[in-house]
Amino acid sequence: MTFADMIDAVNGVVWALPLVGLCLLAGLYFSIRTKFVQVSGLPDMVKQLFGGEKSTDGTSSFQSLMMSLANRVGMGNIGGVATAIAFGGPGAVFWMWTVAFLGAATSFIESTLGQIYKEKDPDTGEYRGGPAYYFEKAYSHKAKALSLVYGILFAAVTVMAMSFFLPGVQANGMASAINLAWGFPTWGVAILLVIVLAFIVIGGVKRIAAFAAFVVPPMAILYIIAALAVFFVNFDQIPHVFGQIFSSAFGANAVYGAIIGLAIKWGVQRGIYSNEAGQGTGPHHAAAAEVSHPVKQGLVQAFSVYIDTLFVCTATAFIIISTDMYSVFENETFPGPTLYTGAIGTDVEPGPGFVQNGFDTLAPGIGLGSSFVAIALTFFAFTTIVAYYYMAEVNLSYLTRKIKNRVVRRGLLRLLQGLLLVSVAYGAINTAGSAWGLGDIGVGSMAWLNIVGILLLQVPALKALKDYRAQKKAGKDPEFDPRPLGIANAEFWELRADGKVRQGETGEDLEKKVSDR
Repeated sequence: MTFADMIDAVNGVVWALPLVGLCLLAGLYFSIRTKFVQVSGLPDMVKQLFGGEKSTDGTSSFQSLMMSLANRVGMGNIGGVATAIAFGGPGAVFWMWTVAFLGAATSFIESTLGQIYKEKDPDTGEYRGGPAYYFEKAYSHKAKALSLVYGILFAAVTVMAMSFFLPGVQANGMASAINLAWGFPTWGVAILLVIVLAFIVIGGVKRIAAFAAFVVPPMAILYIIAALAVFFVNFDQIPHVFGQIFSSAFGANAVYGAIIGLAIKWGVQRGIYSNEAGQGTGPHHAAAAEVSHPVKQGLVQAFSVYIDTLFVCTATAFIIISTDMYSVFENETFPGPTLYTGAIGTDVEPGPGFVQNGFDTLAPGIGLGSSFVAIALTFFAFTTIVAYYYMAEVNLSYLTRKIKNRVVRRGLLRLLQGLLLVSVAYGAINTAGSAWGLGDIGVGSMAWLNIVGILLLQVPALKALKDYRAQKKAGKDPEFDPRPLGIANAEFWELRADGKVRQGETGEDLEKKVSDR
């Protein structure tokens, strides 16, 4: 068995039917339990996005959203949509929409938990949090050993996923798009990417937040504007596009009726890969924000799922289907027999090439579309890799926070940075199939652990939402105190409610106050 065969075998186990069902059913369950907060909370999502708190310790809600979008908007929005259509048919797009709508509620729960149980980093004084933190803390007063083990397990899996499994997909997509557009060798892309990336990641979370807030908005807006150009040029194709998506989603299309199961699988799998709702990435960015109530940032992170899938992914799907630049394969193998062969033929591997050829229809023969997608994907993929590093660093910080020797901690951090750079360089020159396989394993492993975990730990987030709504109804700007709600082990918020957490305090100051209590 080759290495590629091993990757396919493991990926087949991780992304079997149980995980697909878990993602959908968990999203439906959280939607019902929160009374569809992803709809009722829309006004507050927008308000918080532009009016959130700022401090010297944390990031603003807007910066946190940009960090989250930098992570979400990447190869999944271009290559991910293309592979979903190629192996699941146009109907896979409908299931991407479905998992985004339901997943927004899941994202709200996990991100609110991330805020409730956040900490301050002893070295930098910045806020840290995420699944590892809330798994350890939420019920540590009832099952301390089990909570700690689960937190350590998630942190270890996340460090590997974010530094080894996932970056290669982004680097591969960037390198292949640049190579297709301009013929620049993939090894050259790898060298340049490593040099620039090293400068960003060594700067820390503040530089990451500033970089994401500067780059993400214009790159996403430009991509959507360009997609709208294709939309207007192919305006007459709108009924055809949506007809293909909806008929294929439920097996009503005669061509794709036999692959309805694959449409659901690939739609959910690529939807989670793109918007990451339930994967456990959003809580890391949510925890970094400065807010007066955890629910505020939970709402912001839920909104980011909409931006990622309902806007960016939908734009990509329209480009591909309206220009007929796709083929649908009979199984999950490329190259292979097809159910449908569009204008693109069967020689172009599913990925950025579908979108580049779609854009090229606007100005045939000059390669303008290919160049634009290469530039857009470069920014998308690069910011995503930066966000991956941030989450790997957060989880490494969790695993090493009891190590008092700062030299050792710094050494492990440099080792992590080196691993990420090696992974990026290897992914840029590797085959797309192996890169996607590794990436799917990373996403699926995190999703299994996180969704099962938040199903068990959901109560604090639901209590916080009830408290938020009650304060809003009373005309207040919600302030969070976990003690009256019966939420234990949220030390940061307890001290803040008592007025004992001030801007500029270090993590060591906070640790001393917790121990003194």
